[in-house]
Amino acid sequence: MAQKEDKLLSKGYEFSSVEEKWLQKWTEEGCFDAKMEDGKPSFSVVIPPPNVTGVLHVGHALNNTLQDILVRYHRMCGDNTVWVPGTDHAGIATQNVVERQLATEGKGRHDLGRDAFIEKVWEWRKEKGGTIVNQLKKLGASCDWERERFTMDEGLSDAVREVFVRLYKEGLIYKGDYIVNWCPRCHTALADDEVEHEDTKGKLYHVRYPYADGSGSVVVATTRPETMLGDTAVAVHPDDERYAHLGDIGIRLPLTDRVIPVVYDHHAQMEFGTGALKVTPSHDRDDYEIGLRHDLPLLKVMDDKGVMNEEAGEYAGLDRFECRKKIVADLEAQGFLVEIEDYDHAVGHCYRCKTVIEPTTSLQWFVSVRPLADKAVAAVRDGDINIYPKTWYNTFYSWMDNIRDWCISRQIWWGHRIPAWTCEDCGELIVESTDPTSCPKCSSTKLVQENDVLDTWFSSALWPFSTMGWPENTKELQTFYPTSVLITSFDILFFWVARMMMMGIHFMDEIPFKDVYLHALVRDKHGKKMSKSTGNVIDPLEVMAQYGTDAMRFTLTAFAAQGREIKLDEDRIEGYRHFINKIWNAARFALMHVGECDNSVKKVVENPKELPLVHQWILSRTATTIESVRRGLDEYHFNEVASANYQFIWGEFCDWYLEWIKADLFSDDPKAKEQAQGVLLTVLETILKLIHPVTPFVTEEIWSALPGERSPLMTSEFPELQESWKNPEAEAQMELLMGVITGIRNIRSEAEVHPSNKIDAFVNCPDETQRTTIANFAAAVSDMTRLSSFTVQESGEKPDDAGTYIYNDIEIFVPLAGLVDVAAELEKLARERKKVEGKLKQVNGKLGNGKFLANAPDAVVAKVKEEKEQLDAKLAKIGEAEERYKKIG
Repeated sequence: MAQKEDKLLSKGYEFSSVEEKWLQKWTEEGCFDAKMEDGKPSFSVVIPPPNVTGVLHVGHALNNTLQDILVRYHRMCGDNTVWVPGTDHAGIATQNVVERQLATEGKGRHDLGRDAFIEKVWEWRKEKGGTIVNQLKKLGASCDWERERFTMDEGLSDAVREVFVRLYKEGLIYKGDYIVNWCPRCHTALADDEVEHEDTKGKLYHVRYPYADGSGSVVVATTRPETMLGDTAVAVHPDDERYAHLGDIGIRLPLTDRVIPVVYDHHAQMEFGTGALKVTPSHDRDDYEIGLRHDLPLLKVMDDKGVMNEEAGEYAGLDRFECRKKIVADLEAQGFLVEIEDYDHAVGHCYRCKTVIEPTTSLQWFVSVRPLADKAVAAVRDGDINIYPKTWYNTFYSWMDNIRDWCISRQIWWGHRIPAWTCEDCGELIVESTDPTSCPKCSSTKLVQENDVLDTWFSSALWPFSTMGWPENTKELQTFYPTSVLITSFDILFFWVARMMMMGIHFMDEIPFKDVYLHALVRDKHGKKMSKSTGNVIDPLEVMAQYGTDAMRFTLTAFAAQGREIKLDEDRIEGYRHFINKIWNAARFALMHVGECDNSVKKVVENPKELPLVHQWILSRTATTIESVRRGLDEYHFNEVASANYQFIWGEFCDWYLEWIKADLFSDDPKAKEQAQGVLLTVLETILKLIHPVTPFVTEEIWSALPGERSPLMTSEFPELQESWKNPEAEAQMELLMGVITGIRNIRSEAEVHPSNKIDAFVNCPDETQRTTIANFAAAVSDMTRLSSFTVQESGEKPDDAGTYIYNDIEIFVPLAGLVDVAAELEKLARERKKVEGKLKQVNGKLGNGKFLANAPDAVVAKVKEEKEQLDAKLAKIGEAEERYKKIG
């Protein structure tokens, strides 16, 4: 039971101290701990494990906010709920970090040796690896932190070994030469989806390859002329009659004394260029396939560092890019270079260090993924796994249909070392879960373990079941597997999501999760990718420190519409901070009137139809909001959850209900006062529960100040739909009254009539029922709009000099003669118009300047365009105001 807090809330919401307090209390009271009670439905989520090297960025903030919203919601629904946290060992990234640290001491990993280096990495992880976990806690992530896992911890390492060995013995893991993506900086192979392709301005080199008999030549084109030293053929289409005679002649490879064959392959396109392709099987993926089909030799001319090797002849020892320059110069000097043209193409880069990758042949370990992929595709097609938004289905199917075998070996030291040993005496390959002591074939004890480690994604592919204790059949597995939903960014659909499907179904005979929610990347307000170089990065930790964590969380939720790009604007975060303050101030006002009440006061809502109209209306709107929020949470429409809460809390509860019931709260009539107190307390409690999953800190603080002894809000029951509260008739009547009040207020505001001035109002309402409703509440309308007189009639002429507002078929008039100095207002507007038009002329001048548009940074141009839009809008408003005053005059 939480200790009762002081009933008085401070004048301002001091989010920093509140957040710190509740993070500590929730943890101390075990509010995040998983429950495994028999007979209850389960809701489980495993966190997409952030890299142990990482710090919280805005993508993490979005991803974990959305997960936390669902976890808090289902926990309040009474489900057995668990959110498993953890971090990924991030093989290449972490090794790079520690290597850079060693470099500052003038050392490399080879100076330490493998065991000492790995020990160094573990030391780094112990010292620095908890950074992002602590930041996630600050975000309010209600993970069961006692269950935190790490992809290199003992349990997960056991799971990794078990999976590898089983796949190997099932014939789904093999070792062989294959063309891979190689990073010369990280010295390791990369999977296809670990290569980032960037549009690059390059060159296309057209090179003349002479026929071996000197009778002619053919021109081939390449973007990487340095690889020509590894050419082992030229390919042409089988139907290309131009080259039919070359099969017996061959091609003399420029800059060398080698003659290479011509092969006839359908991959060559007769319509493209000369129809001839240079074939370099060891340095191009397509060429590798051609080489397999025609049994061409593999000739590697580059080493693992991107330096030309001895097979490159006189170019040996040159860096690949230096070699390119030298090759081009030599081709030109010897008359082989025909043309160089500018050429834009996509160049692959290492996703970790951004180095340009090299396709190369290498002895690697692979998973035969087709049998695994087919099961995953079937699960999605059959509806066992749902993907949100649905626009991702076709992308998923397309990628899975064209999936290649997965290269899982990496030539680094930090990671799960492949559990394979080779016998030095007989060459036997041994793959076992436990370290062997002798060769099963010849009994030799001279066993050497594989040096390579497994791709980081191999261990994270097991995450949904390895974190639950597999391969042991734990209670966690029985209770929480399959998990309920996976929330992650769309850009790792294939890195991680598809692989979890494959591994989960194969090893558990069951899907790893029922739903997959893919959110968009967070961009700046102009839709541009955030990067430090452009200076448009929004740091969630800085934003949380400035505006509060709840404001940050609510903003991210409001922007999280399915299938829509997230353009985050810091102004919106500031705006939602005002919303958080609005909730706080509304609660302070409410506590002044219900702070000393007994909870029995809420009994008045048991018979809602016996309450006055305004109470019937707010209860009906509460019921509708409960329905909307629940539907949004159940269907992953997070933006609708935020919108429903925002509209109800600010637009209805604060702006209308609290103002309307003030008279009753201060009334001497005990019945009216008790009714207002009972409904107010009921609705405020419901509001706090509905929005708690999104804004946990402010709601928990307010909840603790409400009357009575209370357990934490986060463990209370989420509101159920109250059908008895629904009242369409009360909603229609209140909507009518609010429409009339809004009309009168708008006339007053647009005419800039001072709030203290009493005014008259006339309403022409042709509908008798509506007219009766307005007349019955004339006193309330008058109080809320400061009227000296209020006339409600079926029809009537517009009074002279009156401002007008039309609400549906109701005419609302407010005579303004004597209340407004029309001439003075028009003069003021004229001055403002001149000022705005002057600024607009300057802005239009910039946007009409071609040099400015061509040379100014995109962010600057966007800012000027935004300024123009604001000035145009301001000018339009000035024009509208001028027209209004002219009508009055």
